[in-house]
Amino acid sequence: MEVIVVRLLSDNYGYLLVDADSRDAAAIDPVEPKKMLEAASKHNAKITTVLTTHSHWDHAGGNCEFKRLMPQTSILGGRGDNADAVEREVWDGDTLQIGGIIVTVLATPCHTPGHVCYFATKGNDRVVFTGDTLFVAGCGNFNQGTPEMMYTALYKKLSMLPEDTKVYVGHEYTVKNLSFAQTVEPDNEAISKKLVWARLQIQDDKPTVPSTIKEEQETNPFMRCDQPVVQQYCGCNDVVQALALVRQRKTAWGQSNGGGITLSDVETHVCLLARMLWNRLLSVLHM
Repeated sequence: MEVIVVRLLSDNYGYLLVDADSRDAAAIDPVEPKKMLEAASKHNAKITTVLTTHSHWDHAGGNCEFKRLMPQTSILGGRGDNADAVEREVWDGDTLQIGGIIVTVLATPCHTPGHVCYFATKGNDRVVFTGDTLFVAGCGNFNQGTPEMMYTALYKKLSMLPEDTKVYVGHEYTVKNLSFAQTVEPDNEAISKKLVWARLQIQDDKPTVPSTIKEEQETNPFMRCDQPVVQQYCGCNDVVQALALVRQRKTAWGQSNGGGITLSDVETHVCLLARMLWNRLLSVLHM
């Protein structure tokens, strides 16, 4: 089993999950289809499936174009999330195969109502694609959900995976996330070490993925709300309440530390929205 990391837009990650024996592959959140197809060609992989984690444009916005370029490809997404061009909706416990790779769907609604993660295994290899539910040292906003829903996603689903499971996330937010994590746990040596490493990775223009479930349990404040040190920071001893407070404080911290929307972000959003509208127009014209 191989995972090919493909950088998309300004800070997104798309992935190719490739079965080493058959070279069959799944494309995860291929918002820029041509880049994904170029990567597949470079690695002699044949994309048979698109796995969509959620409906937001920067993850699902390339689905229509992907289907136009590769009509035989099956496009999957979470139940009720209304992601573009999804032909098969999947939900918790559903399985599929990519060559000899078994992919199990984990329902993780909160960031969007139908957000899903994809847990893939073959032999002793285990990886999970977490979209905007779990980031390296962070988690997504509770846009259309509750702290209880994110607690279920992080603690009852993702934390239950084997600790050596490699974690592939939707965005490159690692340095900012770890910088915030230091404010929660200034004496956590694992956080300090990983922040130094992450800064070097970014300096060398290298990705900070994959992480692992174990690393996230050691360094991610959103997955450490059951720990006394994080609950002390929050002033409570309830995991769900602590998770809500950490999310609120992370949002406030981000707004005061350059976490707002930049002009380049706006330009990217406008360009991709125009592309999505064009793709939909083409789809209507070809019906």
